Amino acid sequence: MRTRGADGTDPAAVVQAGESPGRRGREGDRDMKASNLYPTTPGPGLLTHGISSGDGVESRVRNKSKWSLFSPAPAIQKSAPCGGFAPQKAYRHTSTEEEDFHLQLSPEQVNEVLRAGESSHKILDLDSKISNSVLRFESNQLAANSPVEDRQGVASCLQTNGLMFGIFDGHGGHACAQAVSERLFYYMAVSLMSQQTLEQMEGAVESMKPLLPILQWLKHPGDSVYKDVTSVHLDHLRVYWQELLDLHMEMGLNIEEALKYSFQRLDSDISLEIQAPLEDEMARNLSLQVAFSGATACMAHINGVHLHVANAGDCRAILGVQEDNGMWSCLPLTRDHNAWNEAELSRLKREHPESENRTIIMDNRLLGILMPCRAFGDVQLKWSKELQRSVLDRGFDTEALNIYQFTPTHYHTPPYLTAEPEVTYHRLRPEDKFLVLASDGLWDVLDNEDVVRLVVEHLTQEGRHKPDLAQRPTNLGLMQSLLLQRKAKGLHASDQNAATRLIRHAIGSNEYGEMDPERLTAMLTLPEDLARMYRDDITVTVVYFNSDSVETYYKGG
Repeated sequence: MRTRGADGTDPAAVVQAGESPGRRGREGDRDMKASNLYPTTPGPGLLTHGISSGDGVESRVRNKSKWSLFSPAPAIQKSAPCGGFAPQKAYRHTSTEEEDFHLQLSPEQVNEVLRAGESSHKILDLDSKISNSVLRFESNQLAANSPVEDRQGVASCLQTNGLMFGIFDGHGGHACAQAVSERLFYYMAVSLMSQQTLEQMEGAVESMKPLLPILQWLKHPGDSVYKDVTSVHLDHLRVYWQELLDLHMEMGLNIEEALKYSFQRLDSDISLEIQAPLEDEMARNLSLQVAFSGATACMAHINGVHLHVANAGDCRAILGVQEDNGMWSCLPLTRDHNAWNEAELSRLKREHPESENRTIIMDNRLLGILMPCRAFGDVQLKWSKELQRSVLDRGFDTEALNIYQFTPTHYHTPPYLTAEPEVTYHRLRPEDKFLVLASDGLWDVLDNEDVVRLVVEHLTQEGRHKPDLAQRPTNLGLMQSLLLQRKAKGLHASDQNAATRLIRHAIGSNEYGEMDPERLTAMLTLPEDLARMYRDDITVTVVYFNSDSVETYYKGG
């Protein structure tokens, strides 16, 4: 069965027929868009060492908007998505209002669009005596929103051990996802610092000396925020480490505590930053957009064989496991926080009066409005009515900023939404081969087992097609021959990136799990104002583990 839009139409049929569907069923249920009001020039990031750069079940394709109820005001400005890829206008319609609607992508252009946002990175051993448990990671992103609302990040902690991977799925605009993707890793890194390191950090600030580098970005979320806002962020990060110093913990928080503290503290700071007076208008506007948009987050911290995953919302993380008999299985590491999670429904009912049991979740949404039950930002579901009015009455141009002033019908005992993550711990074993983190745009159309199967198929093809250069003389002639063979395969050449393979199958598979070229082309050709009816932004990171390294941990190596 084909994935269909909110009005039941088939994307392939729409593209083939040249129909201009307008905005049927869309205006009342589209994601709120936040215009991009800060510069898009990449910067070095905050307290960063190294180079930072932007990188380039049932199918619940119920209209993919996480927010419902409102239609958006026109954005005053749009810019290229940050940390992701927006198909070029040569390849994609920008409006369904165009009379000529016969654009088709060639197979080569399909591959070019799908692979434009992909990246891969091999993890180097920080200690020559100990091999890293992470071998490499691959990632990709395909936008449905314009600008894309998903973000991703990968960084290593320089003052503590560990790698961090994050997927951040924005809604109501990209501002909150951008802020969380830039800031959360710093809160986590500071949370894990020893008392001595925190004292060195504080001493450096007091004496106006350079700070110790905190992170090395391996994949930066992109878009450096306005510099005045960044200084506010650093001030709040400093307040946080000062409070940690006051706790007098010699070794810092443990990882589970650090993850929970980091999520909740950053969300609290996002809320407080717009309540505090800011003189700079751009800083005020950005802080308002961050607080009134939202983002779910799934973050993994890996240190040796210790894997912790923190999740708030409906992003997801799973492990691909190969048993001794060669069979593959899936180990889920997160649970979606939405109306289909009975434990989450029970939590919400415990936190509010019994009189609200029937109104907390309506139409499978929190208060009938929001699909995820945990998220950063979204202060409309956290603040009192009085606080919302007092902040919005400070002279903001809320229409230009796409800020929606509303009160849900049954809004009695806020907060209804939390950013507290659910943390899972897993001790890596040699049979744990890879970790997949992705936004819900992937999980809405592929189940856990499908994802594991596709990554395993990718690994199998990768091994089959890899030239055995150790057994053959390596020379330019051989390499040129291999490249020509690959080029001759054209469309049939397999993806070199597992994340790309997952995205390809997510939007291009038929009901039997087979690739449908017609469907794939149609999904990538949909105009910007129609694509969101059929699919969501999809962001995927696949992390491969070094089984030999993991095994040495158990042998005491």
